Amino acid sequence: MEQNELKELLNKIASGDVTVHEAMTKLRAHPFEDIGFAKVDHHRGIRQGAGEVIYGAGKTPEQIAQITARLLDAGQKTVIITRMSSEAAEYMKNSGMPFKYHDMGRIGVAGEMPEPESESNIVIATGGTSDMPVAEEAAITAEALGNRVVRLYDVGVAGIHRLLANSDKIMSAKVIIAIAGMEGALASVIGGMADCPVIAVPTSVGYGASFGGISALLSMLNSCASGVSVVNIDNGFGAGYLASMINHI
Repeated sequence: MEQNELKELLNKIASGDVTVHEAMTKLRAHPFEDIGFAKVDHHRGIRQGAGEVIYGAGKTPEQIAQITARLLDAGQKTVIITRMSSEAAEYMKNSGMPFKYHDMGRIGVAGEMPEPESESNIVIATGGTSDMPVAEEAAITAEALGNRVVRLYDVGVAGIHRLLANSDKIMSAKVIIAIAGMEGALASVIGGMADCPVIAVPTSVGYGASFGGISALLSMLNSCASGVSVVNIDNGFGAGYLASMINHI
């Protein structure tokens, strides 16, 4: 159950369409469900506004499918599965559940893909094409949480005119996700252009001295542009989720 469903249930109690006893029965049902290898959180949507998300890495295809099925059966309309292997995705496709896999971002969505709940945009910008896997994880996450996403890929500082040509999209965003490897300068440049929050995502793209994304991480943490916050290296999901929270305020 998500927050809008909880509000609907409370309205039905107020109107007399649902009794207090019926509502209590519905709310008590499976706050979490112990299925042996996992404790499936059915009340995540009530607490946080979005249902449980499955981290696919390290789980077997069968485990992912079982957790997804329990969430959908309990009424969660959309289930996001991050860091999925192609084998797990193929297993899900053959499971009979409604499911779509986005191989660039290694992210799957089971159930419904919601329509955008707001007219405002989340802009996702990358320094290079090599950052697109992280960007797509962020983009699909945000879209699956009911957001409108504008993609600006390969607009890094090595050819800054590409970014400046999209100034109107930068200026009109509600929140921006800036994704870059190498020296991670993109976040500071965007932070100096935008009047909205900027979520910086360092990626592990780069040569040896980039230390697997640590160089970009430190650059972003030390940004002189105001309004820039930073998530972990390659954490497209975390950026997309946070951007959704900001966009829904």
